[in-house]
Amino acid sequence: MTAPIRIAMWSGPRNISTAMMRSFGARPDTSVVDEPFYAAYLAASDADHPMRAEVLASQPTNWRDVVRGLLADPSADRPIAYQKHMTHHMLPDFGLDWMGQVRNAFLIRAPEAVLASYAVKRGEATLADIGVVRQSEIFAREADRLGHAPPVVEGRDVLADPARILARLCNALDIPWTPAMLGWPAGRRDTDGVWAPAWYDAVEKSTGFGPPPADAAVHLPPALQRIADQARPCYEQLARWKIA
Repeated sequence: MTAPIRIAMWSGPRNISTAMMRSFGARPDTSVVDEPFYAAYLAASDADHPMRAEVLASQPTNWRDVVRGLLADPSADRPIAYQKHMTHHMLPDFGLDWMGQVRNAFLIRAPEAVLASYAVKRGEATLADIGVVRQSEIFAREADRLGHAPPVVEGRDVLADPARILARLCNALDIPWTPAMLGWPAGRRDTDGVWAPAWYDAVEKSTGFGPPPADAAVHLPPALQRIADQARPCYEQLARWKIA
């Protein structure tokens, strides 16, 4: 039996995290799990999110129970288990020692672009909502554990050249690259979180990675620009290490 491999991809919201989950889920050797700490985050934070009651009912609300599920062995026919994580879900009281048992990677996006997209969906945002600071903290912790930087990919780089970036990401994660990662059937998946109706309309129509967004400058209102300015040093810290 092939030894199980667990991959944790750490992203903030309004990135291509769900498309990346589709990509890994298209591999014949990989199973996926969608934002497993979401209910635990909502229960601990009292955050008001769309479909809050449905999310709370759909997942464990104790982070320790979530970790036990993530470290369970994948099925024999799909020995790679891909975990899609939102960094803002990882509250300070949630333990991270379990990360030493998975291969961790980081998916980044410029905070200005994140905030512009987030505002369309939810209107207002805080620095904590976009997860960039927490992402940099988790990255630094993992780099200290490894003794070197873990893999980092930028969403727009994946969109611009998915075959090249995904092949390099697979190499960094020590798994084989397969072109199966470049396409998938449209529609919803049983593995999608119950929150999919509120967030996944675009990815449900997709059959692969689309083109990167236009390079036009993002113009944010002053309140959101202040958040972007606060987040940018953390984003730039991770961007130094991205796969190109």
